[in-house]
Amino acid sequence: MRSLLCVLFVLWAAACSDSSGLPDATLTNVERADTLYSLIGTPVATPSGYALDGGRRIRTDQSDAFDFAYNVEPDGRHVFIPRGALGIDPTNTVNPGFQARTETFEAIRAAPGNGYVTDQVIPIAIGDRYVVRSRVTCTLGVPTYAKLEIVGFDDVAKTVAFRILIDDNCGFRGLEPGLPSS
Repeated sequence: MRSLLCVLFVLWAAACSDSSGLPDATLTNVERADTLYSLIGTPVATPSGYALDGGRRIRTDQSDAFDFAYNVEPDGRHVFIPRGALGIDPTNTVNPGFQARTETFEAIRAAPGNGYVTDQVIPIAIGDRYVVRSRVTCTLGVPTYAKLEIVGFDDVAKTVAFRILIDDNCGFRGLEPGLPSS
């Protein structure tokens, strides 16, 4: 019995792509462009939430399956709001969040494991760049990571436009185009 368990463990370890214990990446990282509408002051049918899992815009009146929402504050500030700042699942061990970055969008190559703002409103401006962490949505019990850059606002329609690259491979932190290695 012990021999069988040892063989199974060796086979399992060999199947992993690296020392992280994650299976090989199968999904290619691709940059996308997207737009969200403000939570307040736009029609209810417009999506204000965003889920990294699948890169989906979410109508917040129909689901709370999003990682962050966009809003135009009464004072005119544009903000992203992580779930924790909205009071949704604030005690989870891994909450969605943002980490501001100073390097160019292209120079952001990997997501850090810690240091994300998860419980505060994030003021945003054109040109701001962030690494974003999702809530846990995959079967391995780990989040998804992305990089995001603000490209514009439409103050009449109350929208934000951004470009985003999501590593859809569960638990991987690589944020470069192509098939990630970790």
